[in-house]
Amino acid sequence: MLASGSSRDRTPNTVTSARAELGAFLRSRRERLSPERVGLPGGGRRRTPGLRREEVAMLASIGVTWYTWLEQGRDITPSSQVLDALARALLLDPDESAHLHLLATGSIPGEAGDPAGCGVVTAEHLDLLARWDGIPACIQTAKFDILASNATYRFLIGDIDDGPLEDRSCLVHAFLDPAWIAAYDDWEATTGRMVGRLRAAMPAHLDDPAWTGLVDRMRADSERFNSLWRRHDLTREGVHDQLFHLPSVGDVTVRFTRLWLDTAASVHMTVLTPVGPEDARRLADLTARTADEPRVTVRPALSRRLEDEAA
Repeated sequence: MLASGSSRDRTPNTVTSARAELGAFLRSRRERLSPERVGLPGGGRRRTPGLRREEVAMLASIGVTWYTWLEQGRDITPSSQVLDALARALLLDPDESAHLHLLATGSIPGEAGDPAGCGVVTAEHLDLLARWDGIPACIQTAKFDILASNATYRFLIGDIDDGPLEDRSCLVHAFLDPAWIAAYDDWEATTGRMVGRLRAAMPAHLDDPAWTGLVDRMRADSERFNSLWRRHDLTREGVHDQLFHLPSVGDVTVRFTRLWLDTAASVHMTVLTPVGPEDARRLADLTARTADEPRVTVRPALSRRLEDEAA
């Protein structure tokens, strides 16, 4: 029932953090299920919401004490078979099941390579951004940091390069910038998806102070973020349409498409394609207003690296 070790070389601090996350995730999934939903009798009042620990253990055919230790973050490592049994017992969807495996063992069954990725932005990627003049496009990380953007994306709502470097993040702006909050037609649904994506990517970065620091900051600065983070919901969304109320050109609907860079698993190019001709016209108007600006801007560290490589 126990595996001897993880498929990843995780540091002790990372393992401890992952165990705590695993316990919180299991509790959140257990508490959202009613006994009736998993085929058990309801049976009177309950002191806590959802299933009891012994009910989850019974459904997964594992010991109650052992399951309790998992929720408590004890020093145990479940096998893939046990994790699959828990996923079935808790009615986890495929993304949630993968998240469970990643927290418990540091890997997802059948996954090759490092889930965190090590994407490298090249001069060719920047040239592609420039060629999409009139279509907002950027290169960002899994935690929503903007590494590079074309002018149309940069000035879509406001100047995303204006302000401290740590604020050049779609996540930070979406939760803390009033202009961005007003621009999203469905702000609550959008922020829910963003936190779900961040939560899904988090297990691969539990020993990264940039990631943990971002979460700590957002939980302190945004009640909305803190509430969403505590829910442990996961999202790995694909293509979707978004209506923006843009301050400079009015309403524009775009289709979000993410293109992963080469073999990178955590750096991608996001392209916002206009859905209709009026949307395209308004984005072209926005682009015309940025004619005197650089067609592409990048983070200082990335700029220095590319300059060194060119030299």
